[in-house]
Amino acid sequence: MSNDTSNLFEIYEKMGISKPVYEFGNKILERLSDRFAQIDAIAEYNQCKVLHAMQKNHVSEACLSGTTGYGYNDLGRDTLERVYADVFHTEDALVRPQITCGTHALALALMSNLRPGDELLSPVGKPYDTLEEVIGIRPSKGSLAEYGVSYRQVDLLPDGSFDFENIRKAVNAKTHLVTIQRSKGYQTRPTLSVERIGELIRFIKEIKPDVICMVDNCYGEFVEIIEPTDVGADMAVGSLIKNPGGGLAPIGGYIVGTRECVENAAYRLTSPGLGKEVGASLGILNSLYQGFFLAPTVTAGALKGAVFAASVYEELGFACVPDASEPRYDIIQAITFHNPEGLIAFCEGIQAAAPVDSFVVPEPWDMPGYDAKVIMAAGAFVSGSSIELSADGPLKEPYAVYFQGGLTWPHAKFGIYKTLQKMQETFHFF
Repeated sequence: MSNDTSNLFEIYEKMGISKPVYEFGNKILERLSDRFAQIDAIAEYNQCKVLHAMQKNHVSEACLSGTTGYGYNDLGRDTLERVYADVFHTEDALVRPQITCGTHALALALMSNLRPGDELLSPVGKPYDTLEEVIGIRPSKGSLAEYGVSYRQVDLLPDGSFDFENIRKAVNAKTHLVTIQRSKGYQTRPTLSVERIGELIRFIKEIKPDVICMVDNCYGEFVEIIEPTDVGADMAVGSLIKNPGGGLAPIGGYIVGTRECVENAAYRLTSPGLGKEVGASLGILNSLYQGFFLAPTVTAGALKGAVFAASVYEELGFACVPDASEPRYDIIQAITFHNPEGLIAFCEGIQAAAPVDSFVVPEPWDMPGYDAKVIMAAGAFVSGSSIELSADGPLKEPYAVYFQGGLTWPHAKFGIYKTLQKMQETFHFF
């Protein structure tokens, strides 16, 4: 076999991609080189930022070993938290495998920094579906509402801009914490850039300087060269099985921010009086360090996949948020089909492109925390890891799919080809 890759189509054909689909995708790719160069430049900057933090904090081979039991004096765990704090330019960080997912990290940050009688404000509309039960928008055991924390929200204006007039009216004496969701969640509104988040935080702090501003940073890490904590956020919160875990972290979440906010979260995670001093790392530190090191490059591959997906599906006439030409502020690509068949076909394509469970056909199901059936495609090495090639969406209008991930650009690219193939078999575009 020669090393000539001029006929790359041969391997694609073996993997179920027809020539019309392949040629259509390749035609789109020819015009994306400048966009991809911009993404690579951001990845290079962020790679240096992570490397600098690791060198500054003297990450050593000893840091890669784990602890058991109480986890006292865990060198690797404590050093990793200093690395995170330096990358995000914060006073402190909590990075733990005991934080089970992004929703848990957000709930932990909220519940540890709010007290009975306080009010939580969302100035960017309804938060992600799974937070509805955390807050008590949908009644649930142990919600903030059950503990006497009230909630208020101000929706974005129809054009996606902040409703500054009503935000000013909503901030009151009880407003203790403001939660800002960076990514779109199961909505088709624009994702917030770090610059826009900074503008919102400055506006809120002018009204009430002592209010805590927390940013749900899920899906946004390393997409830009700055993070929300660079523009005034008191806390940024995320999941290690999204961007910052680089596809290697098997579990975990992080909270970075002011020393007081992080300390409160640590006491809530473990126990009053114990805080960050306990919490064994259980032999996964190597994956957490290496995943964080790889995260800027992995995020870049996912971003290229998102840009390619928007370019392809916009060409076919589907509404995409963001569209093919817009700047990127997270790794998620929303594509609206307005029918369940399109949503299901897309997810079937992503599943069929997976390295794990490619033979499984995804079906809609009643997923905990959601108010409609959800279809999810994710043949991942780490269960639920959405930095790996994945797609999901609720089976309700507007039947939008939310595509993200791809540990490498070639895999993200193949995943889009596979969705095109499934769509072609369903709708006969070509």
